[in-house]
This record gives sequence, structure tokens and C-alpha cells, in this order.
Amino acid sequence: MTGSAARWSLAALLVVVALVYAIWPRGDDPEPVTGMPGQGAPVVEERRSADTAEALAPLRERAGLQSCPAPSAENDSFGPLAGIVLECIGDGSQVDLGRALAGAPTLINLWAYWCGPCAQELPHLQEYASQMQGRVTVLTVHQDRNESNGLTKLADYGVTLPGVQDGAGRIAAAVGAPNVLPVSILVGADGNVAEVLPQPFDSVQEIDDAVSAGLGISR
Repeated sequence: MTGSAARWSLAALLVVVALVYAIWPRGDDPEPVTGMPGQGAPVVEERRSADTAEALAPLRERAGLQSCPAPSAENDSFGPLAGIVLECIGDGSQVDLGRALAGAPTLINLWAYWCGPCAQELPHLQEYASQMQGRVTVLTVHQDRNESNGLTKLADYGVTLPGVQDGAGRIAAAVGAPNVLPVSILVGADGNVAEVLPQPFDSVQEIDDAVSAGLGISR
């Protein structure tokens, strides 16, 4: 065998060995690593282990968020949110979203503490909810595992809207929301999604226009 042929044979052997190693089953593979914000890697946990009830208590007191919607015994839950249970970020209680929002037209806002456009948009959502006086429920959804930072930012923004912690992105997956923030989801009283809006709102009027077009409710 010539030197050239020997080198080609050795190269081919190395490729085969590499392929066998790549597909060989291994029981000690590490757990999937969660991605950095905005990278699109799947998140598998709702919150960090450091975000215990004790650690969150002073942050919750400072934020002073409104109570999350309570389930109505009169309404069954339908649509993509049925069966999704998440933690109310304001007090740590569990919220069955499908049941809690049943019968109420709702604007669900997906955001995260590191999202710049979210910081600009959230105060407008607060003002819109105040003007609507309960005719449309506005619920924030913190879509990052760092719940402490989420509460801190809400307090800094002066936003007291009710919200839930969804570090695993269950709501976004359920409604097929794109991997961007912020996203607003318009949900009808019947539990069905009317529209998914992957855009920031720059004013209360923009929010009102979107809700009027999607849900038929205006100020």
C-alpha cells in the first residue's frame, strides 16, 4: 500500500469511529441546558431553585401586585389554556388559567425582566387596564426562570397588574406564540384565542385599537 493510500484508509477509519461514538447510547448525558434569554433554547423549569417562598416574600411585598383572577364555579374552561396551572407571581398561589379566565375577555401579555420593549409597554398596559375597569382582564406572564428579577422589575416600573410565573413557556407553546417578546394574546370569553400579537404597544390607544379589532371591545 502506498503512503497516500494508507493515509486515506486511516482517515476513513477515523470517520467511522467518530460516527459510531456519536450514535452510541450513553446513559450519563447531562440534562439539557437552558438558553440565555432570547436564544430560543427550551426552558424546562418554571423558576430557579433560589426563588423560594422565603426569598420572594419581601419582593412580593414591595411589588404589591393585584390578586390573580379566581376561578369561577359557573364557567368551565375551554380553549388552549385549559388545564394550565401556574404560580401567581404576586402571592405564590396556584392559578388554573383556563378556569380563572373563563367567561372574561382577556389580554395576556408575555414579558421578561430583561426585555427592553416590555419595560416601555407594561405601564401602558397598566393604564389601559385601569381605564377598562374590569371589562377586559389584563394578565402579565413572566417568561423567565428568574422570578426574583421579574418581581423587582415590576416594582421598579410601578406596574401592579396581576401576573403569573411561566419560566417554561407553557402559555406561549399552547397558543403557538413566536419566540419573541413582548407578545400579547387576545382571548375571548369562550376561551379561544382571537389573536396573537408579537409586537410592543407604544400607547394606550394602540392597545385599545388592537383589543377592539380582536375582541370587539373598546374604551
